[in-house]
Amino acid sequence: MFGVDTSELLVVAVVALLFIGPKDLPRVMLNVGRWVGRVRGYARHFTAGIENVMREAELEEMERNWREENQRILSQYPADAVYPDPPAKTDDGVVMTALPEPEPMLPLEAPAAPDGDPLPPAERPLP
Repeated sequence: MFGVDTSELLVVAVVALLFIGPKDLPRVMLNVGRWVGRVRGYARHFTAGIENVMREAELEEMERNWREENQRILSQYPADAVYPDPPAKTDDGVVMTALPEPEPMLPLEAPAAPDGDPLPPAERPLP
């Protein structure tokens, strides 16, 4: 921590005990702890601000690159040009062709009843 070894910390503690005295040492250590906490808070705030500035600069650079690439693509492929539709391919790479138009279906004739009359729609057998 800050290049302070255990033996150096012990020497500082003994000197503080001698000069401050055992009676006032807890109060002084409390104040020192508060100051260290404030300094750490300021340092966190400062590093967070620096990181935000760097992040915003990276976002601006990415946006600029995106704008340049978008302009290049739009100039290469104008919106008013007519492009042919590419043939559809399957996953195997086989080109799919269009299916032929289905033949029109003829309407079903109602089966005739034994007496020759057609059955009502509700009584028709299913095909």
